[in-house]
Amino acid sequence: MRAFIDLHCHTSASFDCLASPESVVRAAAKRGLTHLAVTDHDRIEGALRARDAAPAGLTVIVGEEVKTADGDLIALFLERAVPPGRPAAETIAAVREQGGLVGIPHPFDQHRGSMLKDPRLAATGALVDWVEAYNARVIGGSGNERAAAFARELGLPGIAASDAHSVVEVGVAYNIVEGDPSTPAGLLAALRAMEIVPGRASYIVRTLTPISKLVNRARGNTRVPWSSAGPSGDA
Repeated sequence: MRAFIDLHCHTSASFDCLASPESVVRAAAKRGLTHLAVTDHDRIEGALRARDAAPAGLTVIVGEEVKTADGDLIALFLERAVPPGRPAAETIAAVREQGGLVGIPHPFDQHRGSMLKDPRLAATGALVDWVEAYNARVIGGSGNERAAAFARELGLPGIAASDAHSVVEVGVAYNIVEGDPSTPAGLLAALRAMEIVPGRASYIVRTLTPISKLVNRARGNTRVPWSSAGPSGDA
């Protein structure tokens, strides 16, 4: 089974997004995604609405972008919201209690609530399941390149994510994996098996080709599994 997944997406349940959960899942399905993690800031109501509204063929993973005392974390497969403001280690423990997975979003972005750039970042990295090696909203600087290097240093999967805050951004960066990422164990196994193809993310973000055509083209790609999180070079 080949899956097309975007693991970081917002809806109008977030203070900085106007896209309704219903419009987000319609866009995700139309563009060929099979799995979408809805990760609103410090709440899961939008993710629950998105899950209920998801069309056939699209699995919505209930998630949350949690603002911890040490920076932002992505939590997936939640049954209830994780309170913000706690230390990162306590937040991760709370997610684990629900059987969830945890990733670090945009760890070196200079303009958002990224993880603190001190020994606590490395300590947190030892507790998570992936790092966003390519975040489509990181603009300028070397944030994505540093994130990819950080993931390699820790031996963690480096993923791509749209971090969409509008309908047009949904799926602008995504991952293609083998397996069924509909459960925590399935997603973790799929991410760990990914092959990163350099330059793929740059092509997806910068091209004017409709995203649905890119996904359809990728479905015929024989080099799988691969991720669009390739941070080195352009297509």
